[in-house]
Amino acid sequence: MTSTNENPLRAGVRLERTAEPCTVIIFGASGDLTKRKLVPALYRLTQERLLPAEFAILGFARSEMSDEDFRTKMKDSVATYSEARRVDDTVWESFAQGIFYLPGNINDAESYKKMRERLDEIDRIRGTAGNRVFYLSTAPGFYSEAVSQLGAAGLAKPEGKGWTHIIIEKPFGHSLDSARQLNIDVAKVFDEEQVYRIDHYLGKETVQNLLVFRFANGIFEPVWNRQYIDHIQITNAEAIGVEDRGGYYETAGVLRDMIQNHVFQVLSLVAMEPPNSLSANAVRDEKIKAMQAVRAIPIDQVDEFAVRGQYGPGSVAGKPAKGYREEKDVNPESNTDTYSAVKLYFDNWRWAGVPFYLRSAKRMPKRVTEIAIQFKEAPHLLFRESGQPEPNQLIVRVQPDEGITLRIGAKVPGQVTRIRWVNMDFRYGASFGVASPEAYERLLLDCILGDSTLYARRDMTERGWEIVMPILESWQSRKADFPNYEAGTWGPQAADDMLEKDGRQWRRP
Repeated sequence: MTSTNENPLRAGVRLERTAEPCTVIIFGASGDLTKRKLVPALYRLTQERLLPAEFAILGFARSEMSDEDFRTKMKDSVATYSEARRVDDTVWESFAQGIFYLPGNINDAESYKKMRERLDEIDRIRGTAGNRVFYLSTAPGFYSEAVSQLGAAGLAKPEGKGWTHIIIEKPFGHSLDSARQLNIDVAKVFDEEQVYRIDHYLGKETVQNLLVFRFANGIFEPVWNRQYIDHIQITNAEAIGVEDRGGYYETAGVLRDMIQNHVFQVLSLVAMEPPNSLSANAVRDEKIKAMQAVRAIPIDQVDEFAVRGQYGPGSVAGKPAKGYREEKDVNPESNTDTYSAVKLYFDNWRWAGVPFYLRSAKRMPKRVTEIAIQFKEAPHLLFRESGQPEPNQLIVRVQPDEGITLRIGAKVPGQVTRIRWVNMDFRYGASFGVASPEAYERLLLDCILGDSTLYARRDMTERGWEIVMPILESWQSRKADFPNYEAGTWGPQAADDMLEKDGRQWRRP
């Protein structure tokens, strides 16, 4: 049977629970995600004693490798990519005993027969009790095939008292039609309660803290609405370019790659109503209700609600930076967006008339992800002569320097009344004195515990595509005037114009 998602206290007491024995099977085990994120995260969970001794990893990929070869590679990966950059030999020795490898092909039925035999052997050796997490860390084009093969091999449904979960990496589809088809393919084999669609942004500590910040503090929720908030900006900026991902980026673009999944997930936490409990479905029900209230963008009015951009040559942090069309594996006449800005409205009671401005881009002046809530000005400006009046802002910094800042006006000491705008600042590192866990640590452990709160549900993935498809279709039908912003700047002029028409401007983080 599958483990339940409906313990209403789970989100609050998760760390007090002991994970059950299990095996994590990683498809694409020779890839970057496995060595950079997955195995270091599982090692760290073992180091923190959050995983039981009866735990195992089975890597699955085309490369020929022995168990010992795979263990050696993974030890190097932990030493290179884990936060501590150090391997505890005692912990590693115990951890490595549970690492195994199986060479095979995703589309080869014989490979799955061998996988089943190997998993039965691991159950006997490691005491993993038939509990399994399949992690699809492959090219998205292989997802349906892997799911189908798991079903045909009898690996999708648990036997006896065990449970089986499957984690599917983004991108979940390339369009609304492809996302729906993938959901159909997955539903033929796995029950929805078994499926965990991962979005690593939801594993970030500051994103999780949005729920606590909003619903555990009586002073914020009463003003979290159209009566007090003027507008909200969500910024996801990266200083780097596409690096060696030019081939992938040519098929995606930033609207597909970031906004319709990562940014929308954060948006839903900002906009949702209070859930009636912290159970997975109670939280996710409110998230999808919020996103269903997003006003549709007419395809013939896309330019009023969305702006696209592509970076040209420039400089970032004082160093020369190539234009996107000069990057490796990129078409020299590419029409791909590396900057996207979208204006959304929610047609509901809480947010009626409040614009949400979302932007995500490559080659910005700095790396930053933040949520900026701008409140309305005081109804009567008594101190207009004492300083330039500014609206209050609440800034939630997701990365880097995780924390929350409230910007308020305060009197400058002295005989004359002068106002200066100051920050009330909370930083995770300074307040708690401990490093936040990596997003994959939290999410992998949640999956093992059967808690899907921070994973995307089927309806949420499809709703994200529904919102962006008119934009994508409009952009695809027209050639863009690219490049239209220099690397190292905050994007195209058209994005500034979109806000200026509303009497607003982008915040400069």
